[in-house]
Amino acid sequence: MIQSNAFNYINVLDKAADASWKREGIISNNIANVDTPGYKRKDLDFENVLKEELDHFQYVPLDERIDRVDLSRLNPYVHTDYSQFSYRLDDNNVDIDTESVELASEQLKYMGLTTSINSEFSRMRDVIK
Repeated sequence: MIQSNAFNYINVLDKAADASWKREGIISNNIANVDTPGYKRKDLDFENVLKEELDHFQYVPLDERIDRVDLSRLNPYVHTDYSQFSYRLDDNNVDIDTESVELASEQLKYMGLTTSINSEFSRMRDVIK
């Protein structure tokens, strides 16, 4: 993580990419446990953590909000879905189709985030030249 306000946007993208990578692993774990009796699916929600942090400055333009984000507060947590809803009699609540779509979506999100980070560094490199 780079310690400068000039890099806050990249730092937020970095946190988002880390969360996306972590969520891919969690979803893969859900898929691996699709046949485990009693297993409850897990998930990670970075978007709401970021939204809550940005909402602290709701009357400020977005680019200024990014500069004011406290990166130490952008730590999403893994939560377990203990809802009573289950697809099977053994109380496993993992739906393989839903998890597969979520995994593909998360992989696309991660690729987009890493592309954005690379683009920002490319722009900085161009400015330095």
